Amino acid sequence: MLASLIAGLATGETLAALRRVRRAAIAYLLAGLLAFFGVVYLLVAGTIWAARRYGAIEATLGLGAAFLLLAIVIVIVHKITSRVRAKAAVRQRNRDFAKAAVAAGIAVAPALLSGRAGKAALLAPAIAAIAYAIYRENSKPPPPSEE
Repeated sequence: MLASLIAGLATGETLAALRRVRRAAIAYLLAGLLAFFGVVYLLVAGTIWAARRYGAIEATLGLGAAFLLLAIVIVIVHKITSRVRAKAAVRQRNRDFAKAAVAAGIAVAPALLSGRAGKAALLAPAIAAIAYAIYRENSKPPPPSEE
């Protein structure tokens, strides 16, 4: 990766790539600006058509209400999707933390297993986990009886 970057700098390929990127950015900016003006003119034409058909006040109120409704829908959809993304990020963070904890445990295991006290230190949490699992299994509420 670094070698190809250095080679690109030496041959001038990087400058050519930057020029291509700059030209593409200018072209897309101009196309976006013209598309914006096209949408504005279509909206003006739609307003004129609606004003001739329904009246000026009714047409502008209707189009204004339609745009406000679209804005509200976009905000609601954004809130819903951002909550879903936030929950997914929390789940991913928890998975990453668990993976890091497992990796740290694997890295420390040889040092802990080297002595007699280390084996006892590893055995105690395992026994506690088994005891807790047995406790949870036996402390479940009885199923409701059918009468």
